[in-house]
Amino acid sequence: MSFKSLGLIPELLKAVKQQGYETPSPIQEKTIPTILEKRDVLASAQTGTGKTAGFTLPLLQTLDATRKKRHRPIRALILTPTRELAAQVHDNVRSYSKFLDIRSTVIFGGVNAKPQIRTIRGGIDVLVATPGRLLDLENQKALSLGRIEILVLDEADRMLDMGFLRDIKKIISLMPKHRQNLMFSATYSKDIKKLAEGILNKPVLIEATPENTTAERVNQKAFRIDKGQKIAFITKLIDDGNWKQVLVFTRTKHRANKLSEKLVKAGISSAAIHGNKSQGAREKALGGFKAQKIRVLVATDIAARGLDIPLLPHVINFELPNVPEDYVHRIGRTGRAGAEGEAISLVDIDEIPYVKAIEKLLGEPIETEEVEGFEPSNEPSESKPKQQQKRKKPRRPSDRKQPRKEGQNKSHNSSGDAKKDGSKNRRRNNRRRRNRNSSKQ
Repeated sequence: MSFKSLGLIPELLKAVKQQGYETPSPIQEKTIPTILEKRDVLASAQTGTGKTAGFTLPLLQTLDATRKKRHRPIRALILTPTRELAAQVHDNVRSYSKFLDIRSTVIFGGVNAKPQIRTIRGGIDVLVATPGRLLDLENQKALSLGRIEILVLDEADRMLDMGFLRDIKKIISLMPKHRQNLMFSATYSKDIKKLAEGILNKPVLIEATPENTTAERVNQKAFRIDKGQKIAFITKLIDDGNWKQVLVFTRTKHRANKLSEKLVKAGISSAAIHGNKSQGAREKALGGFKAQKIRVLVATDIAARGLDIPLLPHVINFELPNVPEDYVHRIGRTGRAGAEGEAISLVDIDEIPYVKAIEKLLGEPIETEEVEGFEPSNEPSESKPKQQQKRKKPRRPSDRKQPRKEGQNKSHNSSGDAKKDGSKNRRRNNRRRRNRNSSKQ
């Protein structure tokens, strides 16, 4: 099948060809004709399946057919959970609209809003945005959503995970009721289905891959590693394999910073990317990683969301995620666009329950092995949360032995001492009286 057979106009076919694509991916084959029919869509598609072009191409064609030449109100809104994903989607919109009279822009937090406002007031057709900055500018009356014709929720599951549900509902209330809605999610959770019921109108259900599964081209493997040996093992893994491009995931920002610093000290170029980093620092780190000037990019789940890194060969879970679905998102960074990839997880004794939850989600076991010299200890780490340990029921205050303080003995036993002293005095006085009486006699 070709892109031309999907019903795309010549201008879009020319742009697609310039991007180097010749045949559509499975998700594109299913979504493009459906969206061109102006149907609502609920699509399950992992990152790397071509879903962005799957909604961008028909969206642009629909807008081009009814474009407004004089005034350009915002007619299409694409919502994404993170800055990185917003920037990536906008790059796609610009590339595919190269030969069309379509204007677009992207807005997100962490940068000056004034240039964004100037661009919007100059007139745009397509707006790519994160929820927070969008509502901020709408509250400032810098933009209006009253003319939206197409709404796209990209990576809707991540938006729910990040707590954007209330923002999404507010944004929807600001738009016309009659519009086309497109929702894309890597997983079909109960929350996603509930959200879809409140937004979509008789949607066409599209699945590019089986529900909650990972890309077939990703080779998954887990190593049972002692928690204190993880940094040494990951350093050995990268050095011995001479890996040039590795994306490493941690659960916390602090751990991302610490791991990146340790790798640099070991002679491995590395940078950390997370929510506490400025937008400029994040873009610099990502740019250096894509250009292979930096070998290792250490990231948290939120920061890595939407990263588009072509032909990324290796993903390492330095720490497994608490939520099994996040594992699917993580390893979806590799094995993209038909390329093979490798996803490795370092598992300590405390993370075994996470592995079991992930295997249950995937419906298949993950190959696991131990490495000599890095074997895990048989006991949970001391850093295990205290609330998970069984606590003894505390005794009532009256039953507790209070520690004695200096000088406390006298005051504490004063009544007893007084009784003893009184008895001695009485016996002494009795003896004196008996002696006096006997002398008188």
